[in-house]
Amino acid sequence: MTRALRRVAPDPQRKEAGEVARMFGAIAPTYDFLNHALSLNVDRYWRAMAVRAMEPNPRGLYLDLCTGTGDLAFALARRSGALVVGLDFTKPMLDLALKKAHRRRRKIHWVQADALRLPLRDECVDGITVAFGVRNFEDLERGLTEAARVLKAGGRLVVLEFSEPQGRLFGPLYRLYFRRLLPRIGALFSRVRGPYGYLAATVQGFPEAAPFAETLRRSGFVVIRQRPLTGGIATLHVALRERRKASMGGPGERHESVEAGGPAV
Repeated sequence: MTRALRRVAPDPQRKEAGEVARMFGAIAPTYDFLNHALSLNVDRYWRAMAVRAMEPNPRGLYLDLCTGTGDLAFALARRSGALVVGLDFTKPMLDLALKKAHRRRRKIHWVQADALRLPLRDECVDGITVAFGVRNFEDLERGLTEAARVLKAGGRLVVLEFSEPQGRLFGPLYRLYFRRLLPRIGALFSRVRGPYGYLAATVQGFPEAAPFAETLRRSGFVVIRQRPLTGGIATLHVALRERRKASMGGPGERHESVEAGGPAV
């Protein structure tokens, strides 16, 4: 008898943090496999492009927000040799990242916290990366403003996020796959219904490049580049933190560190 699928489906409009964290926890065991398989490994190329856009300094301190199982954090550490902090609010994802770190012998500090309430002091990191994470922020502008708070003046923010291709042929084919086929394939392999339908809905509802650039500006960034990747399936957004708002608020609440002995940032 076939085991029934669990259903975990946050509201793609409200994106309540607890529900989103529960969803990612449910799909954590199959997350890496499905990411690579469903994208035909193109996601590895996208992350390499994000690291290249960061232009990391080996002496710098970098924060990978919404790190998940750590793929972008690993790529950043491997290319730069810099100190990297991987932060996520989903403990099952961070547990997998920590296991991968032991296998790869990479010294990355893993922190469990909410990106909207970072347990970091003002202007303490040299760069911030986010891959496929800002789309899940419960409050997009608040999350970006919080990123601006902890980023040093002149520091770089690199956001890699899904987008919708607009080509006359490729666009409709992509939407058929992404909205109809991917949710079914994802449910089949993860044994959880809902997450990949949520993915499609949040991509559809995410701002296009120009409105997102305006949100970045309101949050304290200067946008220097927005580059579509692979026909527009994803977009690379690069921005600088050049000025300090008079009142950015204090650091967020302290949260659990998955790995003891993390940096005092």
